[in-house]
Amino acid sequence: MRGIIDRYIVREIVGVFLMVLFVLTFVLLMGRILQLMDLMVNKGVLLSDILLLVAFLMPSFLLFTIPVSLLVAVITALGRLTADNEVTVMKAAGISLYRLSLPVFAVGAFSFVLCLFVGFYLVPAGNYATKLLLYETAKRKAGIGIKEKVFNDDFRGVIIYADRVPVKGDGLMGVFISDTRNPSEPSVIVARKASLAADPGGTAVILRLEDGSSHLVDRDLSGYRRMSFSVYDIKLDLTSALGKATTKAKVSTEMTAGELKRRMADRGLKEEERRELAIELQKKLAIPFSCLVFAVLAVPLGMRRHRSPRSGGFTLGLMTVLAYYLLRMGGEALAETGRIPVVAGVWAPNVLFAALAVYLFLRAAADKGLPLLRGDG
Repeated sequence: MRGIIDRYIVREIVGVFLMVLFVLTFVLLMGRILQLMDLMVNKGVLLSDILLLVAFLMPSFLLFTIPVSLLVAVITALGRLTADNEVTVMKAAGISLYRLSLPVFAVGAFSFVLCLFVGFYLVPAGNYATKLLLYETAKRKAGIGIKEKVFNDDFRGVIIYADRVPVKGDGLMGVFISDTRNPSEPSVIVARKASLAADPGGTAVILRLEDGSSHLVDRDLSGYRRMSFSVYDIKLDLTSALGKATTKAKVSTEMTAGELKRRMADRGLKEEERRELAIELQKKLAIPFSCLVFAVLAVPLGMRRHRSPRSGGFTLGLMTVLAYYLLRMGGEALAETGRIPVVAGVWAPNVLFAALAVYLFLRAAADKGLPLLRGDG
């Protein structure tokens, strides 16, 4: 009998969970859609690459939406059961709130494990794959994006003009370049021919100039220098082309837990960088742990009576999540500046909400009202 009730409660929660998960993930994706459309329309990124970018971004969305969806789903599902007096019937049949909550905790534990997997493996892999894809797209765009008799300013600090771009071949003929990468010494470079290639380290695009000269005038116009060359390489910065760093070195959000620990073991690391890595490492466990906290907290919140269980549960869930994430962002900001320890800054929201969750759960189990939370019906 109780197995049937457990499956019934799980079905109620999972149905709402999947719906909320889809809606929240879609909303977050819409926040990026303009940027993705700009890459396709204005930057020449292929539709297939856009779809890959969406797939690579999904794990970072899910890390946020899974805990939120769990909280909203449990509050909504239990609110519906309470409004229909099904919870009252179950209690009258001798099922305590502790036993009634077991399927809720099971769903919370599953969400915790899922978030752990997403945070430890999928998010860093997705973030790094996103950067590599943008880099490869930028390199491809550098090769096809330079048109003849057009000033190309897609590269930071460099404007390229090619008199002729042969249909066959990858060279540029009659090249004129304005180089302002060093603002104190702007220069003009002319070359008979140029070609594009990746540098040996694979971290940038190299424009190789042949048979040309560079011309530099001092800022006060007091001097002029000319240098002739047979081969001259310019490293093109693709950051302005696609808005992403082109280095393949991983940043904190692209590292696994093991990579973060190895990086933190570097004795030459600056304290600010060490704190950033430590925060990212703690978040890999703290964010999934919020699923367990929300599972406990949602039980007493869901037992409240609402005139409209679905809308009321959704609103209450979002308000709770808003308070949690505001507290989390504040704690992380204080930890980043070194005002409080990293562990305290990252884990404070979980500790405070866990204490609140246990307190409200015990009151609900003892059939006591929830302070400051009154039902609408």
